[in-house]
Amino acid sequence: MVDALSVEQQGEEAMVFVEGLLRELGLDATVHARVVDSTTAEVAVEGEGLGVLIGPGGTTLGALQEVTRTFVQRRTGGQSERIVVDVAGYRAKRAAALQRFTRDIAQKVAASGSEQALEPMSAADRKVVHDTVNEIAGVATRSEGEEPQRYIVIYPT
Repeated sequence: MVDALSVEQQGEEAMVFVEGLLRELGLDATVHARVVDSTTAEVAVEGEGLGVLIGPGGTTLGALQEVTRTFVQRRTGGQSERIVVDVAGYRAKRAAALQRFTRDIAQKVAASGSEQALEPMSAADRKVVHDTVNEIAGVATRSEGEEPQRYIVIYPT
């Protein structure tokens, strides 16, 4: 069994993995790892022409994050903290756009008194929607459906 690695060490392992993958893909980018909190490490990839790593709606980025997490788990004997991979600031841009969209829908729900179901989305995107709606008076959220078709309904309170 591999000795337990700290969150910082897991971030470093994840960074080395992503750097190797970029090298194999022939992509020129800078990769940094940082500890976000006591249970989360983030690997940030910066550079030009990295859209191929993000994919439509972030699907390729999600897969990259999953394979990176799996790599780190294998290095730690099956245990790992949360590993987040971001490319060109995509996650922050996506969250900001989703917050704007959510506020707009929440205002419409509050004004109309009718609930609104959103399209299925990832757990990370659903968290952004729930958190955004929690800051708005007169509306609330609930999740419905099963993965991968789980979605949020915004309803008046």
